[in-house]
Amino acid sequence: MPAKKATKPADEQEQHTIPTPTESSDAADAFHISISVVANIVKMAALQVDGVYSVGGSFAEGIWETLGGKKADRSVEVDEDEVGNYLIKIRVEMRFGVVIASTAQEVVRAIRSEVERMTEKTVGKVDVIVDSVRMETVDDKEEPKKPEGWEHPHTD
Repeated sequence: MPAKKATKPADEQEQHTIPTPTESSDAADAFHISISVVANIVKMAALQVDGVYSVGGSFAEGIWETLGGKKADRSVEVDEDEVGNYLIKIRVEMRFGVVIASTAQEVVRAIRSEVERMTEKTVGKVDVIVDSVRMETVDDKEEPKKPEGWEHPHTD
């Protein structure tokens, strides 16, 4: 009769883990997060920072488009280094009156935090390029207009 194999108690058995995007897996299933998805996360995170007027949209790009140049979205660039860390470059416009350096540092923190949280991958570097400073106009402060023909219902 062959020798019986020793079995481990349930609490000592090997635990199986779910691979994160940074771990390799022999499983047939795989996923990849598109660079455009990461770029959208970057834009949204930057716009959440108080003092950021917009992402991209510099004055020079606006003139180029007006003169018939093709619109190239150069506001966010996302690459990966040799170990798979994200390398991010973002162009922003700041609101007039903010402390640019501390606002840019907050943009870096927000981007790093959101990208790492949502993708479970490391952000190796974030470069923030401040292309311009904008004064907030009266139109920016107005509440959104209601659709024409819509009136508040009367409750008399």
